Amino acid sequence: RVQRMMMTMSGQEVVSVYETMVGITDRMLDAATASEWDLLAELEQECAACVRRLKADGDGQPLAGQERQRKVAAIRRMLDTDRQIRDLTQPWMAHLSAMIGNTATERRVVRAYGV
Repeated sequence: RVQRMMMTMSGQEVVSVYETMVGITDRMLDAATASEWDLLAELEQECAACVRRLKADGDGQPLAGQERQRKVAAIRRMLDTDRQIRDLTQPWMAHLSAMIGNTATERRVVRAYGV
């Protein structure tokens, strides 16, 4: 059986991944603003890949000094951007849910009454 060797990222590499995620979430906000839902989904996958990399390769060690400050700043920016994205996507999701609900209701009526 082959074991995966853990490759721990340096503090600079960790911060770099966080800052990359900031860029991705900024692009996600642009996509949501433009109602480009397919692009938004693709960018979500890119961001998820960054998260997997951090989990696998080393977001466990504490950072100090400027690296810690940069990481905290990146997280704050992502949280703010995420809030803005949710503000844009929640009405669309509610509309989509209503459309799906109406379609399901129509199907039930057709099945029940053969309309």
